[in-house]
Amino acid sequence: MFSPYGKIISEDFLWHTRGPKRGEPRGFAFIQYSTKEEAKLAKEKMHGRLACGRPLMVRLASEKYLEEAAAQNSSKAGCKTIKSGTTSTISGQVSRSAKIAAIKNKLKALDEERDGAKKPKAS
Repeated sequence: MFSPYGKIISEDFLWHTRGPKRGEPRGFAFIQYSTKEEAKLAKEKMHGRLACGRPLMVRLASEKYLEEAAAQNSSKAGCKTIKSGTTSTISGQVSRSAKIAAIKNKLKALDEERDGAKKPKAS
């Protein structure tokens, strides 16, 4: 399905490993092309095409990582703009303590959101 757009180096299909859906596909896969241009071409041609009656969502793995990093940085106080390839989080070199801090920030935001929904506003 994706081979007409370039030389595929690797394919990684993900399957459920536990629970009642064990052995069934999880609904996504990773495909690595030999060049970035081939990957971009495949993305342009395949994004939105129907497969088994459902539209395919095709994006570069780095795009998803950049979107998540942007969401994580914008959730902190003081919104920062991300410059591609300049910060350690963009290059994929995220330290363990940075990951822990991000998880703690997310949990704190969820707690604040939950507490705000429970308490009626006094006017």
